[in-house]
Amino acid sequence: MSPGVRFEAEASDELDEAALWYEHRSDGLGTEFLNAIEQAVAMVTRWPHAAPQATDLPKDLVVRRAPVSHFPYHLVYMETAEAIRVLAVAHDAKRPGYWRVRLLE
Repeated sequence: MSPGVRFEAEASDELDEAALWYEHRSDGLGTEFLNAIEQAVAMVTRWPHAAPQATDLPKDLVVRRAPVSHFPYHLVYMETAEAIRVLAVAHDAKRPGYWRVRLLE
């Protein structure tokens, strides 16, 4: 049985903000973004080790970055015994690595 997916509060906020931004750009685009996120979550749930590891972290801390199709975003996540923790819904080019401080929480 695969673990569930849990979005951290900050990641959930980022998801909402990005979906609203896209929806304001074009009707229906926010929904397309949310559908792409759902597809990325499904991939991560089915194959949690398929996404590449984030760089510049201690070797014993496995954090992965799953791309979001058709959008310049990725899910930053780590697998625990209880769940797959989504740490960030991060834009590919804005503030790279900003989510690393969340690992200390």
